[in-house]
Amino acid sequence: MRIIAGQWRSRPLVAPKGDTTRPTADRTRETLFSMLNSRLGSFEELAVLDLFAGSGALGLEALSRGAAHCTFVEQDANALKALETNIDKLAAKAQSDIRRGSVLSLGSAIKPFDLVFMDAPYASGAGSVALDKLARLRWFAPSAWISIETDTKETIDVKGFVIDTVRDVGKARLTLLRPDEIL
Repeated sequence: MRIIAGQWRSRPLVAPKGDTTRPTADRTRETLFSMLNSRLGSFEELAVLDLFAGSGALGLEALSRGAAHCTFVEQDANALKALETNIDKLAAKAQSDIRRGSVLSLGSAIKPFDLVFMDAPYASGAGSVALDKLARLRWFAPSAWISIETDTKETIDVKGFVIDTVRDVGKARLTLLRPDEIL
């Protein structure tokens, strides 16, 4: 596992020990960031939220490409160790905030985020539940892009969001959404 592009290109990342966490494969991340780059043009100055963060590969990739800050949310102890190691190895502490605990225990947002990654456990439905709850708590900017990774059998359908695209990459399904209030 490695950073694909940006200032930390090709730098290796540590994966969590055990099989509780399933890191997003390099090929899947490459596809996701290609999709996002064509829509965003630039990651410069974006506020990023990496939910179910695991190793932090998605949020760190966004920081490598110029995002201003990333808040990582993770509850698994092994994943948190890997996340902290990766942030330290990349000297990204100043740009990072780690929230230890469940995504579903988050309260109201202090400020909304521009780019949101969700990589919940497959076949759990947690991505849709988190999307719905965090939308009500104002975690997403009106112009936010939200990426949810699921297995290829899962679909995302949450009131208040418009699906921009769905792409299958191996065993993963990437769904890009936007709040429907921007339309």
